[in-house]
Amino acid sequence: MPAPTLRLRGFDIHKQYLDPAAQKALIDALRPVLKAAPLFSPTTRFGKQMSVRMTSAGKYGWYSDARGYRYESHHPNGQPWPAIPDPVLAIWHDVTGHDRTPDCCLINYYGDGARMGMHQDRDEADFTWPVLSVSLGDDGLFRIGNEERGGKTESIWLESGDVVLMGGAARLIHHGVDRIRAGSSRLLPKGGRINLTCRVVD
Repeated sequence: MPAPTLRLRGFDIHKQYLDPAAQKALIDALRPVLKAAPLFSPTTRFGKQMSVRMTSAGKYGWYSDARGYRYESHHPNGQPWPAIPDPVLAIWHDVTGHDRTPDCCLINYYGDGARMGMHQDRDEADFTWPVLSVSLGDDGLFRIGNEERGGKTESIWLESGDVVLMGGAARLIHHGVDRIRAGSSRLLPKGGRINLTCRVVD
């Protein structure tokens, strides 16, 4: 029986949405994507290297360098991004209830010590579309803030198989990942955490 959905500051958190077999199948579906579009280490617009490695699938990939944060149609190696795997699209359609498919599936890899600072997802054209994230591998401490930067925040551990939906009034809430709990999952052979973030860009 699936665990109940938690609601935290407008975020719908579907605990244990994916069972262990579905998690493994999703990792297998991501392997061709990672081979065609290898993980890379972006820099912030201030020139600092991010601790998270990333790549993307879909029409666009999210990118960051000295020119700023934006979506690009090609991987840094010059190749178009691979297609979003069907199992990812199935999660999107089931959880969001939308027929429209996402334009981008951002794939973030968190090794031991990696984190993601508090930020808003606001590089998209239309904020009425939700953002969906899927956690795989080690637990990540997810922090949720406010639409304005600063103020009181709340945190929750996201475990492998958890799915988070951010939409409606919560679409522009600041959020981030403070740390991962290394070794808390055996899903990834070399450890770490993978987070998939699906967005409608156009």
